[in-house]
Amino acid sequence: MRRGAGDQVLIASIYTLLAVLGFAAVYPFWNAAVISFNSGQDTALGGVTFWPRAFSLENYAVVFRDERLMNGFMISILRTAIGTLLSIMATAIFAYGMTKRDLMGRKYYMIICIVTMYFSGGLIPTYLLIRELQLLDTFWVMVIPGLISVWNMIIFRTFFQGIPGGLEESARIDGCSNWGVLMRIVLPLSGPVVATLSLFTAVYHWNDWFAPSIYITNVDLLPIQTKLQQILNSNIMSEQMSQLDSAAQGRLNDMRSVTSKSLSMATMMVATVPILCVYPFVQKYFVKGVLIGSLKE
Repeated sequence: MRRGAGDQVLIASIYTLLAVLGFAAVYPFWNAAVISFNSGQDTALGGVTFWPRAFSLENYAVVFRDERLMNGFMISILRTAIGTLLSIMATAIFAYGMTKRDLMGRKYYMIICIVTMYFSGGLIPTYLLIRELQLLDTFWVMVIPGLISVWNMIIFRTFFQGIPGGLEESARIDGCSNWGVLMRIVLPLSGPVVATLSLFTAVYHWNDWFAPSIYITNVDLLPIQTKLQQILNSNIMSEQMSQLDSAAQGRLNDMRSVTSKSLSMATMMVATVPILCVYPFVQKYFVKGVLIGSLKE
């Protein structure tokens, strides 16, 4: 089909707009990576845009030598792994129960769940509740409060309702209980939805810095994202200088090119790259998983 001049102009304009939007989205991350690999003193002079002008690995050397940052990195990994697993399991179990038409009060449970999507008690009541549950300054305060997502539950529920009822009936004839049907029939058939929602949940746990900053005062339990936020809001270099031993102090003195900005960029890259590596493995499930779980014929 031959396109007219107007169509060609429109297509060229669309591609140009997409290129500009793509550049605007990618460039900040690219510039942060460039600064993290550039000498801090050289970065302070300005003009570092697309390529490192004075290549240096000293920023990353300081980051990986700091035990506090590495401890926060491990806390983030544990939180993401445990929080995602428990959240997906709890949400799937809840959604499976909500598919049962013989569940008493199912409509009212659904109304209550939807209300929580629009209204919350607020920060102070939530803090008081978590304090009464004795979750303050514990690892589980980063996992239990966000254990079930109503939005994810609705997607799970819609997908489960699309599974042929004959499969569940056959499983029950073979002696499967509700738990057996869920684990052996329903979840194995829900791979795209499970993969997609697992990634969304993992990204939430990995990127969340606010909740730990409110509910945790023990620095050994703070994830890397919260520590990164502290780095961006304070001069971390002077703090590190005061906490290093004499030998490490001498090594850092040799790294005169490290500045707070270059260190913060290196820490941000360390905190961002791991979750980015997960995307290529589950991206193929995005459209299929979300659409199948959101639409019902």
